[in-house]
Amino acid sequence: MARRQQWSRGGLAAVAVLAVLCVLCSGHPVPGGHGSGGGGFVNTLQPHFYDHACPQMQAIVGSVVAKAHAEDPRMAASLLRMHFHDCFVQGCDASVLLDADGSGRFVTEKRSNPNKDSLRGFEVIDEIKAALEHACPRTVSCADIVAVAARDSVVLTGGPGWEVPLGRRDSLTASLSGSNNLIPAPNDSLPTIIGKFANQGLDIVDLVALSGGHTIGDSRCVSFRQRLYGQNNNGQVDRTLNPAYAAELRGRCPRSGGDQNLFALDPASQFRFDNQYYHNILAMDGLLSSDEILLTQSRQTMGLVHRYAADQGLFFDHFAKSMVKMGNISPLTGSAGEIRHNCRRVNH
Repeated sequence: MARRQQWSRGGLAAVAVLAVLCVLCSGHPVPGGHGSGGGGFVNTLQPHFYDHACPQMQAIVGSVVAKAHAEDPRMAASLLRMHFHDCFVQGCDASVLLDADGSGRFVTEKRSNPNKDSLRGFEVIDEIKAALEHACPRTVSCADIVAVAARDSVVLTGGPGWEVPLGRRDSLTASLSGSNNLIPAPNDSLPTIIGKFANQGLDIVDLVALSGGHTIGDSRCVSFRQRLYGQNNNGQVDRTLNPAYAAELRGRCPRSGGDQNLFALDPASQFRFDNQYYHNILAMDGLLSSDEILLTQSRQTMGLVHRYAADQGLFFDHFAKSMVKMGNISPLTGSAGEIRHNCRRVNH
């Protein structure tokens, strides 16, 4: 997507101040809470990592994210999803940002099934990185940029804030197979999804809370077509999907074709981060199979769906804590990895 490179100085100042103030006033949870740290949790990450080396880091990230969000309301969900897809593969190391390097050392994760034709926002990360390289050369990692951009995206859409532990470094490689196999898929069974979360040190609360990120964003027809026409294309609508909603979805998601047609994950409040997602599930209006099975296949996940639908504050609290926990999955720290100069390629 072509991006406008120039915007008014007044607009930049106003949005930057708004973004920073929103983040600061709502950033309350810190690591810990309802569970232990994610797989590979280390205590070397801490929110004030750049206070001396690049004190303007979070303000720069916030201003660029706010501009991107103002230009494209879908971008908030895209940046949140990017952080998720990064952390579930090799840990939170910005491996998802790497393009193919031509050397054959690795295949870019951008070509994986979960990411191809759907993961977006790379140009926003590029813009943030360029601004940070100008302000604080060779200091701020791409992995930390992704983590802060995800937090700011949630805040800008009305969700909770949290202090982001910082100090991650960037990977020297990527994993196409990891991206294909480790990221939960829309059609996975609940035991499979629980297992994929557990492999990262994340528990049932993290699973149901982080699924609430689907309160913003879109999904493609290809990701839920089987719910409309049957696993074997026999025309049978998924019995856990509201028939009226299914009929509406069929209007733009045909039996064949239209794979890339976009549908709001939460049509009632598509661009607002709230707990409407859980109300949708209770009404059998969850778009993806992986959404609705939280209600239908486990008493524990069903209980959490009911609790979050009834108490948005509880959902916000658990979501923020789970985001910190996810952001602590196997980070590269110390002398491991590198600080990339360009987020799309390793340093030479």
